[in-house]
Amino acid sequence: MAAVTFGLAWALALRRADVPTRGAAAYGAALALANTLAAHGLVRWSWRRSTNAFLGAVLGGMVGRMGLMLAAVVAGVLLLGLPKLPLAVSLLSYFVLFLVLELSILHRRTTPARLGEGAGR
Repeated sequence: MAAVTFGLAWALALRRADVPTRGAAAYGAALALANTLAAHGLVRWSWRRSTNAFLGAVLGGMVGRMGLMLAAVVAGVLLLGLPKLPLAVSLLSYFVLFLVLELSILHRRTTPARLGEGAGR
């Protein structure tokens, strides 16, 4: 999903952008992807564990990931000199996309199948 959407963004806008803008867009996409993979890993790890372990991994992981994301964004802007706007737009766009994907996957896995739904109608 990330490769396809980044390729589309490249074809539509990024190929005409300057190098720092492209770097910021790629950095934002990579951060969002790493965040999503970490969230997925924590959920998979805690899936069959106790409720306390699940909530600890999900909520504690959320706080930890938020801190790491903040540090990575600050490092990208201050240390790497990435432009702020392309970084923010890329990061937030991919974050929302991956969050919707993550929630839809979790919803499908946690919703029990409703047998006979729509039968006879």
